[in-house]
Amino acid sequence: MLSPNTMNWFQKSDAFYLLAFFLIIIAVGTLLLLLPGSWHGPVPLTPLDAFFTAASVVCVAGLGVVDMTAFSPLGLTVIMGLIQIGGLGIISFSSVLLTIPGNRLGIMQRNTIQSFYIDGVEYRPRRIVRNIIGFTGIIEAVGALLLAQCFRQAGVENWAFMGLFHAISAFCNAGISPLAGGLTGFAENTPLLVLLMALVVLGGLGFIVLQDILEVWLGKKQRLSYHSRIVLLISAGLILGGTVLIFILERKRVLSGMDMFPGAWVNALFQSVTTRSSGFAVLPQSRLSQPSKLLTGLLMLIGGAPGSIAGGLKITTVFVVVLVMFRKPDDQGDIKFFHHRLTGETLNKGVVYVLKALVLLLLCIAALTVFEGIRGKSLGALVFEVVSAFGTVGLTLSLTPSLSVGGKLIIIAAMFAGRVGLVALAFPAIGRKNYAITYPEGSILLG
Repeated sequence: MLSPNTMNWFQKSDAFYLLAFFLIIIAVGTLLLLLPGSWHGPVPLTPLDAFFTAASVVCVAGLGVVDMTAFSPLGLTVIMGLIQIGGLGIISFSSVLLTIPGNRLGIMQRNTIQSFYIDGVEYRPRRIVRNIIGFTGIIEAVGALLLAQCFRQAGVENWAFMGLFHAISAFCNAGISPLAGGLTGFAENTPLLVLLMALVVLGGLGFIVLQDILEVWLGKKQRLSYHSRIVLLISAGLILGGTVLIFILERKRVLSGMDMFPGAWVNALFQSVTTRSSGFAVLPQSRLSQPSKLLTGLLMLIGGAPGSIAGGLKITTVFVVVLVMFRKPDDQGDIKFFHHRLTGETLNKGVVYVLKALVLLLLCIAALTVFEGIRGKSLGALVFEVVSAFGTVGLTLSLTPSLSVGGKLIIIAAMFAGRVGLVALAFPAIGRKNYAITYPEGSILLG
């Protein structure tokens, strides 16, 4: 039992409300998926598999233990709604909660919202929520119309519904497809792949960057913010670099049966984009070379931009850690990059965040090894699966459906930790009293 003081401290934390919100949505989603009308598979859907599916879609992870084609139209509608709620909830929940009429915006809550939205947080929280919902609605609506036409031309049944489902799944970086065999049969459908990639990238940039680009395009601003420039620069570098490496590594393997352009290059680009948290699989992941699997794992771990629907450690955080590794801070502990100064506080937060996240990841890997390693599963496949779950990506080496009960619970925990836990780590800590106590300097040997 937790003490009253501990419970009081925990309930004052924004992480408590975020945790409660996601747990409630997952629980409700589980019950809805267990309704008789939601499933028409040959065998009944078990409560554990319903719980796994609900956790996966709410955390927009995309891993599955059951065949998605076995869900009825009602079940797929529930899944689509859970994807939307999970994707938007992670970035707008705090804003919605704290802008209810009559509520005052405290200092801690301002800091929490500001971790998602840089400008105008203290004064325009309602506009932030409206912008988030507006951007999402417009982008998904346009994407749904275009994707529906692609599916109609490809002869897919229920092409209008499939267009809407895939638009939401792509923009929310869920990577879930209710089509038989997923998207593996669309490797040669370049327009469809390009549309999906565009939605995935937009969802992974973050609403700060999207609004920044829109304001510059409309002439309201002269130039992009420093944050937006860093996000766009690193995103482009990771996507293009990943594309070239995958093309080189797989040209004589999984890409061998395709024309060089657009087939092989577009599929290499799609693989590079989808690893950044979306999880749509066009290429068979189990047939990739070992270097490609390692590259995929690294890209899954990095993820997308902060304040976006994408998961992972976030590209700006990894960027900060890389700067600390290769550039020496000045006398004030700051590092200068692109004519701007990153403070020692920012650098310290980035390093501590990554260390905590890696500890969570290692704990999940160790736990899954205990349950599945003794069943003969290879360590490489287990690590790939956990990284995919932790990064809320959803790519798999076909291991997830064969997991034991304990393995499924560990993957659920990994998805939850990657979706909610990492955001909770970024929340500002509740203020504590500081006492004017100076301790003697301690010296230890390093390296």
